[in-house]
Amino acid sequence: MFLLTSMPVGGAETLLVNLVRRLDRARFAPELCLLKEPGPLGETLAAEVPVHAWLLKHKWDLRVLPQLVRLFRNRQVDAIVTVGAGDKMFWGRLAGRLAGVPVITSALHSTGWPDGLGKLNRLLTPITDAFIAVAGSHGRFLVDVEGLPANKVVVIPNGVDTDRFAPLPDDAGLCRELGLLPTAPLVGIVAALRPEKNHEMFIEVARRVRVNLPEARFLIVGDGPQRESLEMLARTLGVDDVVQFLGSRDDVPRILAAMDVFALPSHNEANPVSILEAMSVGKPVVATDVGSVRESVVDGKTGSIVPPSDVLTFAERVLWLLENPLQAREMGAAGRARVIQTGSVQAMVRGYEDLLERLFQKKIGGKRSTSSEWSIPRHPAPPEHAVKTAATCGRPASRRCGSP
Repeated sequence: MFLLTSMPVGGAETLLVNLVRRLDRARFAPELCLLKEPGPLGETLAAEVPVHAWLLKHKWDLRVLPQLVRLFRNRQVDAIVTVGAGDKMFWGRLAGRLAGVPVITSALHSTGWPDGLGKLNRLLTPITDAFIAVAGSHGRFLVDVEGLPANKVVVIPNGVDTDRFAPLPDDAGLCRELGLLPTAPLVGIVAALRPEKNHEMFIEVARRVRVNLPEARFLIVGDGPQRESLEMLARTLGVDDVVQFLGSRDDVPRILAAMDVFALPSHNEANPVSILEAMSVGKPVVATDVGSVRESVVDGKTGSIVPPSDVLTFAERVLWLLENPLQAREMGAAGRARVIQTGSVQAMVRGYEDLLERLFQKKIGGKRSTSSEWSIPRHPAPPEHAVKTAATCGRPASRRCGSP
């Protein structure tokens, strides 16, 4: 059971879609549980796997715990993967413990604010079998900063579909749709409109680049709670005519392929999927030096790494790439080669499969622990049992999924 709050269009959510679709169905039966609304990607997966939603009415809705316990027992869940920090990480693991779920894991996709673990989530460390980090430096962060035990931190690098995210020919149709000249230099960002992504800096970079390159245009792909304030900022800075808010899109590879430079000025990240997708499409990246970004973007070879919040340097690096298209293309090609070598979705899926199966076999095979950690009765596993994985959820997102 994969447990989330919701599934808007975002990096961690897109990763989960790829993972759920590729898990070996001879060994795994994935389900999704969403504490609140399904979101666009949750609705998409509801046509493919059981999806349960709307369990949490408000932050202090304690009824979520017995609902989750009942759900996990009724669905005979063998492994839980909470995705991200916060409420879902706490309630999902606690409910898994009470329901007697053999394997309890947490996948984390960020470093620090706004996704710090907090005291309550740390209290449940003893009942957690593994914490999944998305890059080597992210794993070290979870140990050194968040204080998680090193023997429970497992690194499974993010991966992208390099066949779907591949270089494409020039798309005149997209330019017409967006009202852009085919020759206009394009800079873009793909990220949920949340504070940690620092779209404010992206808009300020647009203002500075425009001074030297008036024909440049800037695309913001994604949606979220900050959209209204960001649109107002663009108007205030006088760049609303060159900055386009495209909202959530289902043709991200096509839009990435149209960009000349991909930019991500985040305050914090772990191993951002959007950077891997842009590199896979063959685009140079300018990003802030946060989280594990350096493990993807090689400064001077596949793009540029800029100190956090350094608007001036960020704008200079973007402008240089726009004014040096040959070098930009060489960096983009090097980026795609790097992703193919180190960041494939197949390797990510194998990592999850191997981890969940190893933990499951350890729990159901051999001698059971004599400690109190697994003193709660668990349902027996039938012969040749397929490991059922799921995410935290409530009522089914659609009648297709069935009611637990």
